[in-house]
Amino acid sequence: MVHGHGIGQRRGHRLRHLDLAGIGIATRAQSTSNFYALVLTPNSVQIRKGATTTLASASFSTVTGTRYTLSLSATGSSLVGSVNGTQVVSTSDSSYGTGRAGLVANYAAGSFDDVLVTDTAGPSPTTSSPSASPSVSPSTPTSPTPTPTTSPQPPGGIVGWATQGGGTTGGAGGATVTVSTFADFRTQAQAAGTRTILVNGMLSGSGTVEITANKTIRGVGASSGFTGTTLNIEDMQPANVIIQNLNIRGVPGTDAIQIENATHIWIDHNTLSSTIEADVDFYDGMIDITHAGDYITVSWNVIRDHWKTSLVGHSDGNAGEDVGHLRVTYHHNWFDRTFERSPRVRFGETVHVFNNYYTNVNNNTSSYAIASTMNAGVLVEANVFENVQQACWSASGYADSAPGRLVARNNSLTNSGPCEVNGTVAAIPYGYTAGNVATVKSSVTAGAGAGKL
Repeated sequence: MVHGHGIGQRRGHRLRHLDLAGIGIATRAQSTSNFYALVLTPNSVQIRKGATTTLASASFSTVTGTRYTLSLSATGSSLVGSVNGTQVVSTSDSSYGTGRAGLVANYAAGSFDDVLVTDTAGPSPTTSSPSASPSVSPSTPTSPTPTPTTSPQPPGGIVGWATQGGGTTGGAGGATVTVSTFADFRTQAQAAGTRTILVNGMLSGSGTVEITANKTIRGVGASSGFTGTTLNIEDMQPANVIIQNLNIRGVPGTDAIQIENATHIWIDHNTLSSTIEADVDFYDGMIDITHAGDYITVSWNVIRDHWKTSLVGHSDGNAGEDVGHLRVTYHHNWFDRTFERSPRVRFGETVHVFNNYYTNVNNNTSSYAIASTMNAGVLVEANVFENVQQACWSASGYADSAPGRLVARNNSLTNSGPCEVNGTVAAIPYGYTAGNVATVKSSVTAGAGAGKL
């Protein structure tokens, strides 16, 4: 469903991507060069002003032959773009207040159908083609439509809790800066304002870097990131932070990514590791979410060689702060030799764990993948467990923590202990597709981690 032209207007269609440099939908079109557009490119989704000016951009991997449902909402100066029902990018601009709807193709080919235009503030919309379209709409090709790839592909947009409560856009719409030293990174990350920070190379540091609101931190290529430092996101509602495509290694004594009392965060396509040869307490968490952290998605990461992986809720005595919060989605992550807390949940509901791949979680008899405690509600759906000592704890509680609730659906366990279930959990409010468990292993191993965007 596409939100579109005119103030408060909606415009919708489904698009079959064939071979695109830029293809999508337009709103408030006043001529062939003056319009707003939501455009898919091979590696991003963009809101453009005219054919060449990009107002906002977010990473998004498109796949030839795949249908995408685009939505562009224009209300006042606010522009919000969604793909497949999930808000991906937003910005504001007041250059064009009115205009027509249109279809856009720049050096691209595709087909459009199910076009819908809705005006909530003005006269009834028309679904007929505008007389002044921003560009010539591509005709349906005469050659056969390419068959979509049969191997699962990583999604380009956010899925899960980070889409809720207004969504998560990070540094979209702000300046983009590239940093090649740890000192420059700290300066940019801690500065106020909306920006995308591109990290070039492996930067070694120590201590904690306080990430301020409205930031995207993204590695350049497959070999950029950090050693020895904590990325801390704290006391911001919303934080609106995206951390992507980074290698994060060796953070002794504390968490690698620490989220406290902060909301609207997306941790995506990173590779995080330490060493299991160190004592269990030498490192702390990889991605710990505490003190009512909320609206968070952890997706397409590789997390390996670590003891205490991802804590959701830090204390049995913190119900007053945590109940009603700690809503987190984990999907398409590869947990390899992560011996506990993947995740370990207190109070949060519903924590959604789907299409993850767990391997070699079997260092000793106390190793486990997922634990729901302190009346948390966890949905464990279409995951693959291979060589896992215990897939899930719930009815038994864990350690000194009281039992939690856990629903398990369509999981695959090989040479693994059971996934203990208990009670019911609240329904998931967002749209998502839990892929066939038979394809999870190949999808995750091919698509997760840094360098796979």
